[in-house]
Amino acid sequence: MARSRITDAQLLAHVNKLGDEHPPIRLDSVDYTVNNPDVLRTRFAGVLDYLARVELEVERNVLELLTIMPNPSEADRVFYSDVWYDQEIAHGQILDELKRRIDLPEAEPQLAVGFAVQALGALARFEPIQDVARTIYYFTGASTERQAVLAYNALSTQLDELGEKAVRETIINQIKRQEPGHFAFYRMSAEKIMTDGTLRPWQVFLARLLRERSYELVGTHNDPVHQATMGEVIDVLGFDGQLEAFAKEIGRLEAKLLWANKQGMEFPPYVLRALRESVELYREQGSFAARLS
Repeated sequence: MARSRITDAQLLAHVNKLGDEHPPIRLDSVDYTVNNPDVLRTRFAGVLDYLARVELEVERNVLELLTIMPNPSEADRVFYSDVWYDQEIAHGQILDELKRRIDLPEAEPQLAVGFAVQALGALARFEPIQDVARTIYYFTGASTERQAVLAYNALSTQLDELGEKAVRETIINQIKRQEPGHFAFYRMSAEKIMTDGTLRPWQVFLARLLRERSYELVGTHNDPVHQATMGEVIDVLGFDGQLEAFAKEIGRLEAKLLWANKQGMEFPPYVLRALRESVELYREQGSFAARLS
């Protein structure tokens, strides 16, 4: 594989540009006017709860990164501590306030670092293992942010159809403008580590093995209830009839870089498997709103 043309300086410049051009959304810039709270609550209860919770779980995400990357690069450190955290926590706070105003309960983010991450962190004191952990982090981040971009785009379109202009323009569209820059950071970082000679063949093998065995959709935490709510997000936002296309959107970067498009792979099979499982659990358990009653 050809050596990367992406440098540490370019990554840091990208992160600094993100911070300069996309400061955290100001809470006083948001208009919470809702024309039809009943429709918004009935239709999007699960979607809004899921998005708010995932955004607020940035606190957990940063703790995980501190665990698995004891010696982060400057670009990584500045990204997650000075740029990404502040942006994401603002997203979560704004979405949670919107939920409160349409009579939905506050999100309940999971903030504890799991055992698997703690175990990986213990091994990450050894630099070759930390490089494997970084590799998994970059692909996880890319997949997560691509899911976010698609979700916010679809939600924006549906809010426009409902005539909910204030929520669409001052909340969802403000949030969705910040997500592509996050994806770009993870994409560039993944490309760099996979092509700059950092990883030896055994490290690539280990990264593939761990990624395949630990893959989960953002915010699901291997919890059937959260998986079901993710299935509701997929259904409500209109992705359930095109799961393979959705899997390609969120998995093609790692198919290309981590798996080198093995045997014509367009996306790793575990991505589609996770999507199908979430949709099936949603159909079994019912909607988020129904579980509240």
